[in-house]
Amino acid sequence: MKIGLILYGSLATLSGGYLYDRRLVESLRAQGDTVEIISLPWRNYAAHLGDNLTFRLPAGFDLLIQDELNHPSLISANLGRYPGPVISLVHHLRCSEQRPHWQNQLYRLVETRYLRSVDGFLFNSQTTRRVVTGLIGSSQPALVAYPPTDRFDPGLTGPQVTDRAQNGPLRLLFLGNLIPRKGLHTLLEALTRLPATDLRLEIVGAPTSDPVYARAMQARAAQPDLAGRVTFHGALDNEPLRTQLRQAHLLVVPSSYEGFGIVYLEGMAFGLPAIGTSAGAAPEIVRHNETGFLIPPGDAPALAAHLAALAADRNRLARMSLAALQRYQQQPKWAQTAAEIRQFLLSQL
Repeated sequence: MKIGLILYGSLATLSGGYLYDRRLVESLRAQGDTVEIISLPWRNYAAHLGDNLTFRLPAGFDLLIQDELNHPSLISANLGRYPGPVISLVHHLRCSEQRPHWQNQLYRLVETRYLRSVDGFLFNSQTTRRVVTGLIGSSQPALVAYPPTDRFDPGLTGPQVTDRAQNGPLRLLFLGNLIPRKGLHTLLEALTRLPATDLRLEIVGAPTSDPVYARAMQARAAQPDLAGRVTFHGALDNEPLRTQLRQAHLLVVPSSYEGFGIVYLEGMAFGLPAIGTSAGAAPEIVRHNETGFLIPPGDAPALAAHLAALAADRNRLARMSLAALQRYQQQPKWAQTAAEIRQFLLSQL
């Protein structure tokens, strides 16, 4: 197949969604397909809507895959009769995020129109599929293809995970871009409710997506009630990230919404119980009180209570760490999922 993939910015962008896109491209090329990246520039939402006046779908492809993140730029382009199928890869809908109701009403209208303009879907989770089906029904061909979560070889055994749980202050890892949706402010507020001797927080994530928010979080962490307890590492990948995952006790990303949450399973590969929220797809991964905890979005007191409980009961932490490792081992491997995606794409031609 000759495939075009339409996305904003660079395929090398560090985020869970772009990791999915990147691994999908690598897998399709490894199976003999030609994949060309069609990149549109990152701008604000209004400017992206303006693309509808000028952008047209590129010719010469058997099939187009569109990252749904690009939806505001593609509505008019999709209305033309393209010779091959147009498949939308949906990580999560913008209108699913927490923001003022009137804004989400606008985004819902735009996204619904976009979703009706494509020929089929790749969904990253059952949650994302249900949300889209709730907007437009289920008449288009679709495949739920879980994201790649096996890029690391943790090299950790059950006994090593158990031993790690018993030692030192509770080491928390926040892994995600520094944007409000990821909930770092909730985590910092929770830490202020706990004794300084009990916990250490390592923050791994790019500050460039929302520099104003990132600076606010850095300033908050420098206040006397948190000073010395929080370390910002910036964006990390490969071995530096693997080191942080190996050293942590617990992954905490209290995001207000995740379409899947690759990060939770990547942490579980290292035996890290995960704390997420009850919004979005985190409940597909995290079993409350077993492989981690699910809190309401923004509930810092509930988060603080769970952190205090694990800091005080290391045997419980060890049990949850082993359960997290077992949950990761049950997840389908990416090679299997990638093969299913390719078969789905071929079936659409």
